[in-house]
Amino acid sequence: MKRLVIDVRPDRYAVGRYPADTPVPPGLLDASGLVSVSRTEEELSVVCREADLPPAEQSEAGWRVLTARGPLEFTLTGIMAALSGALAGAGVSMFALSTYDTDHVLVKESDLERATAALREAGHDVHEA
Repeated sequence: MKRLVIDVRPDRYAVGRYPADTPVPPGLLDASGLVSVSRTEEELSVVCREADLPPAEQSEAGWRVLTARGPLEFTLTGIMAALSGALAGAGVSMFALSTYDTDHVLVKESDLERATAALREAGHDVHEA
C-alpha cells in the first residue's frame, strides 16, 4: 500500500438514522462540507456537519472526518484496509464512507489524536486544519 495523504476536516460531523421512507430533508444537499445520504430497505442514513443534521430517529454527534486526498483510481486496492487496519491497531473505531473520488473515515473526536498518530505511524501523511 502506498503512502496516503490524509486531510482532517475541521468541522464536527453527525450521523443520523431515519425511517426508510423518509424523504431526503430539503436543503440538506446544499449544506457545505461532506454530506452523504444512503438509503436501504431498512433506513435512510445521513452524514453531515452537526449543525446541518435535521432531527433524527437516532443520531450520533461528535465525529471528525479524515479524507484520503484524491482522486483515487478505482484500480487501487487496499486503501480502506490500510486506514481501518491502522485505526483498529490503535483501538479506534470508525465509520467508513466512500465517494467517487476518494475514501473517508469518521472517528469520534475523543479518538482523533490516537487516530492521527496511528495513521502517521503506519506511514501516512496526515494534515490537520
